[in-house]
Amino acid sequence: MAANHGRQAIPTKLSEAQFGQFVLPHLSRGRRGPPPTLPLQRMFNYVLKALYMGCQWKMLPIETDAKGLPEIHHTRIYRIMRRWQADGSIDRVFAGSVDQLHRDQLLDLANIHGDGTTTAAKKGGDNLGYSGHKHLKGDKVVAFCDRNCNIIAPFVTAPGNRNASPLLRDALPKLTAMARAIGANLQGSTVSLDGVYDCRENRRAIFNRGMRPNIPENPRGRGRRRHFDAAIFAERFSTIERVFAWEDTFRRLLLRFERISAVHYALKTLAYTMINLRHYCRS
Repeated sequence: MAANHGRQAIPTKLSEAQFGQFVLPHLSRGRRGPPPTLPLQRMFNYVLKALYMGCQWKMLPIETDAKGLPEIHHTRIYRIMRRWQADGSIDRVFAGSVDQLHRDQLLDLANIHGDGTTTAAKKGGDNLGYSGHKHLKGDKVVAFCDRNCNIIAPFVTAPGNRNASPLLRDALPKLTAMARAIGANLQGSTVSLDGVYDCRENRRAIFNRGMRPNIPENPRGRGRRRHFDAAIFAERFSTIERVFAWEDTFRRLLLRFERISAVHYALKTLAYTMINLRHYCRS
C-alpha cells in the first residue's frame, strides 16, 4: 500500500535559499537594461501569494518600502509571470522538481495513478466547453502521480465537453518523455485508472510502453476478463485524489477566472510544482 503521508503542508512561499536551489536555475532573466529593483525571489513569492489567496492582481497585498509606497506595482508582477509562462520557465521549474525527486529517490513509480479533473470557468475564455456530466462550463486536465503523491508528468488539457478517455493517449507520451528526461525506468510499472478509461486503445497504448494497465472493466460483456488489482486501485483515494485536494488549497484554481488558458495552466503547473517541493520546503 502507499505510504502514510500524514499532514503535509504545501509551501506557499520560498526562502531565498530554496528559491536559489529549486527555481532560479530554471528562470529566464533579462540581459539588457538595469537590474530589477526587487529580487526575483520576492516577485516569485508574490505570484505564489496571488495563486494561494485567489485575489485579483490589483488586490494583491504588496509591502511598502522605506517611503511608505508599494515596493512594486501589481502589473510588474503579472508581466514577469507572463514572461516566465511564455518562455517555458514555469515548465522547466516543474521538470526540475520531478528530476530532484528522482535524484533523491523520493519517487515510487511501481504504481502510477492518473485521473482527470474539471475546473469551472465563470468569466469565459478559450479552450472551454460545457460538461453535461458536471453541469458546468470549463476545461479539464489529465494528470499522473506516483504512490507518494508527486506529480510526475505535464498534464494534458481539453475543453470540458471532451471525453476524458481519448486524452489518455495524449498524456502517456508526456509521461514517458519525462521518464526519459530524468532517467527513470517505467518498464513493469502499473498504471491505475478509473473505469472511464477502459477501452482497447488505452490498454494497448499502456502495454506498448512496457507498462501494465489496472482499470476496472465496464460491464460490456466483451469476452475474457482483464486483470484488475483492487488493492492498487484503492490507492487512488490516498494518491491522485489527495493531489487534487491539495490543488484546491490554491484558491485561484478552484474556479478559473483567467480568460487566457495558457495563464491558467501555468498557474496550475506552478501549484503542482509546490506540491512536489513539499518534501523540501515548508509553508
